[in-house]
Amino acid sequence: MSKKDEKTNVMRLLEQNGIEYSAHIYTDTGAISGMDVASVLNEEPERVFKTLVTVGSPRQYYVFVIPVNSELDLKKAASSVGEKSIEMIHAKELLPLTGYIHGGCSPIGMKKQFKTVVDETAQLFDTIMYSGGKIGYQVETTPAGLEKMIPVTYADLTK
Repeated sequence: MSKKDEKTNVMRLLEQNGIEYSAHIYTDTGAISGMDVASVLNEEPERVFKTLVTVGSPRQYYVFVIPVNSELDLKKAASSVGEKSIEMIHAKELLPLTGYIHGGCSPIGMKKQFKTVVDETAQLFDTIMYSGGKIGYQVETTPAGLEKMIPVTYADLTK
């Protein structure tokens, strides 16, 4: 199977649910950071989103999906999920919690579905890109396509 034909679990889930998507594969580029990914794919960073996992209290986990050129505002994020405060989880917690490694975390297909909030700017675009569940793989769907896969809310999340 060629890299072009290789599918991630995220892609299989999108297909099983009848969600149209485009796969963008950029293996062998060394791009891991969101800004590197946007650059390699020649895409606007505002349209390429990263998936961040946080924890509130008591051990409540939340997923935030924000543009790669932005920083998560923890106060805004906490407010959007009704918490007083939240913090980023430690990298070593990501794989056992979500099934994904740092740099390949997708909002779709986590071991458990956590409350997911997407930055409101996603609604400005016909399509957005986010991790395909593996480093070197991005998927592009409409925001509505993502909403069909997982329950999401929108909020102003960035600094």
